[in-house]
Amino acid sequence: MKSILLVCVAACLFSTAFAQTDTTIKKETNDTIRIGGMIIIKKPGSEDREIKTDGDNYTVRIPKRRTPQNLTTNWWIIDMGFSGFNDKTVYGSAEAQAFAPGSTEDWFDIKSGKSRNVNIWFLMQRLNLIKHVVNLKYGIGLELNNYFFDDVSIRFQKNPTLVVQDPNIKDAKKNKLAADYLTVPVMINFNFTPERRNGFGFSAGVSAGYLYSARQKVKIGDDKFKVHNDFDLEDWKLSYVGEINLGLVKLYGSYAFQTMWEKGLDHTPFNAGIRFSNW
Repeated sequence: MKSILLVCVAACLFSTAFAQTDTTIKKETNDTIRIGGMIIIKKPGSEDREIKTDGDNYTVRIPKRRTPQNLTTNWWIIDMGFSGFNDKTVYGSAEAQAFAPGSTEDWFDIKSGKSRNVNIWFLMQRLNLIKHVVNLKYGIGLELNNYFFDDVSIRFQKNPTLVVQDPNIKDAKKNKLAADYLTVPVMINFNFTPERRNGFGFSAGVSAGYLYSARQKVKIGDDKFKVHNDFDLEDWKLSYVGEINLGLVKLYGSYAFQTMWEKGLDHTPFNAGIRFSNW
């Protein structure tokens, strides 16, 4: 207890050493201060201070205040969450029946626990606008969406595109539609603790994604088959995007402007999950 008290007193004395004149304090060099019988030595290349007194040595770390930069870059950010869509299709309409004959709302129920979203952001940058509290945040990366259907007999045909129920795959173990986008998000970021690496704040904005790959994957027993096609999905996906920073915990979400299909179905996609990021 005596040693701990000595260390605390030494740290307090050091923090005020430059703020007032004390006849018991003598600065011998740029890295050494003598306080009575106590010597404080700054270790080269670090923020540590070594305190020597009565033959005992102690090491105290002096916190260094972080100075925010006007432009910072964060490489290789990973998002992990779930994918879903808001189904507003009028299944009795001629358009819906032409694209998915005999379809009902139950056809496109998805498995919420398995329908996954993984985003891989090559980089994100944050540009200071107002005192490092208001920033412009933008990036580029891949947005990967997997929709697993409860009805495993759903099959997407191509040339022309149709959605049908196929009795030959009714016993499938897995049936999913994957849609992958090259995406650029742009957001206004509010960082309420700019001096901290993992701060508190939020971001809001929009993103534009280009569909570069789409496919249906079905697993029946040990057999798997994939069909690669755009299935009349929209080439572009425009979305509202946002994130919340709660120190080490970061959450993200997105909601598209409109349906992801060119015709027939009205499914507006959304994603939400956890973001693994340096800031």
